[in-house]
Amino acid sequence: MRSLRFISAEALVSHPQVAKQSLDGVAHNLYPLLFKASYLLEQAEVIRTLLERWPLEEFWLSALLGPRSEPPEDLRDRACRACLEACVQGLADHALRAGGPRRLRVADLTGIRDVQVQQCPCGRALGRWGRTELLARTCCRLQAEPLVAQRPIQVFADLFVTEGNFKVVVQALGPSGPAPLRVRCLSFRADSLGPSQLLHVLRLAGPGELRRLEVVHNVRLHAGHVQQLLAQVGFPQLASLTLPAKAFDAPPTSTPTPDGEDRLLTSIAWELSQMTQLTELSVAFSTLTGKIRKLLGPLRTPLRVLDLANCSLNHADMAFLADCAHSMCLEVLDLSGHSLFSLFPSTFFRLLGRAAQTLRILTLEECSIEDSHMSMLILALGPCHELCELRFLGNPLSARALRRLFTALCELPKLRCVEFPVPKDCYPEGTAYPQDELAMSKFDQQKYNVIAEDLRAVLLRAGRGDIQVCTPLFGSFDPDIQETSNELGAFLLQAFKTALENFSRALEQM
Repeated sequence: MRSLRFISAEALVSHPQVAKQSLDGVAHNLYPLLFKASYLLEQAEVIRTLLERWPLEEFWLSALLGPRSEPPEDLRDRACRACLEACVQGLADHALRAGGPRRLRVADLTGIRDVQVQQCPCGRALGRWGRTELLARTCCRLQAEPLVAQRPIQVFADLFVTEGNFKVVVQALGPSGPAPLRVRCLSFRADSLGPSQLLHVLRLAGPGELRRLEVVHNVRLHAGHVQQLLAQVGFPQLASLTLPAKAFDAPPTSTPTPDGEDRLLTSIAWELSQMTQLTELSVAFSTLTGKIRKLLGPLRTPLRVLDLANCSLNHADMAFLADCAHSMCLEVLDLSGHSLFSLFPSTFFRLLGRAAQTLRILTLEECSIEDSHMSMLILALGPCHELCELRFLGNPLSARALRRLFTALCELPKLRCVEFPVPKDCYPEGTAYPQDELAMSKFDQQKYNVIAEDLRAVLLRAGRGDIQVCTPLFGSFDPDIQETSNELGAFLLQAFKTALENFSRALEQM
């Protein structure tokens, strides 16, 4: 229920001109209330004026929109374009405002959650890439303004940098002169950049404060680049690290050592061991056969999140995972792309048993799980009472096996989300697994709908209507990929063109 105070705030901000004229008479401790009311009603004009006149020393966007502020409605999943643009414009106005020193010292713009369906009335989102470009362009514009020397406002932000906004972000992070807004980066995502560009922008972003680093998709790194990145830049506060596919491949010019020692991997593992805050590591689609002990063994802190999807693990790797200290602390685990029940049945069973007290999210996509493995899977999942999400797309399971599994899943008290594969009954007989995208999409939709309803009925009869089930054929929604899909497509086309040109030159030389 909304308080009389908030209802009054809504009434005031609903009339932007009246609200702007009344701010001089508003108590300073009411500004946060007016801000949340303005954000809820999408009153961008009022938001901008509130930020311009912000009388407090700190502005924490996530706290102002979160459930602990009045009213307890969580607005952090509203990445409303109009409201967020107004916030940044208001900060710029505050920085340029004449008439005495500024009160505002810190503006934290982090904590916005990007979701597939926007709840704001306008429905127009400003994603992480767009927020990065908006803030960077605003900083660059202010750098060109004639300013009175004052202490800069520290602006904390989550940055998403690609080739498309690289230049403006570099200019914003490394101003040549006085800057009224000083960007400080806590979370950094990079895509479609070259290794030298990545190193350059990370040095400017303040790696000493960085808590989360995601280097994904079209950043082409090999083990030499990774070692250089970790050794030369340094990330003492890093808690989460994501590296792109093939990041542990040897450099093209490297030669094997006489003793067979992988010195680059040893150096990378040592650098990771110096990150005493590191608890999340994602190295999917890197070939790490026989290397897991060397990579994870030196870490000083147990990992809570570990993504080893499609890493070609062998028996020694799985044995280490099952018995190491990390296994008893894992909350999120992805072992997709490994034939767990055919190759490592007992080891995988032991791993889940040790992780059962903490494991919340488990992903086992394209793991060649068949009907004959169902008893072992059910037995392995039984102790996982903390499990909230289970994803096992791309496995050749029949409707009968899925019904049996869903009956068992009803016993997991905290389970809320299940992503299950299209039953193999819906595909032509003899369909091969793993499937490519074309084969994956050619199934009997009507038969699938009947089976999916039957599986939901299994949950409802057990009183587990709280479990959401779905089959996202081509993966879950990724807001960052969605936002930059056009740029990524152009990047891939250019990469393909370059490859063809290199191939043509090679043929000519031959």
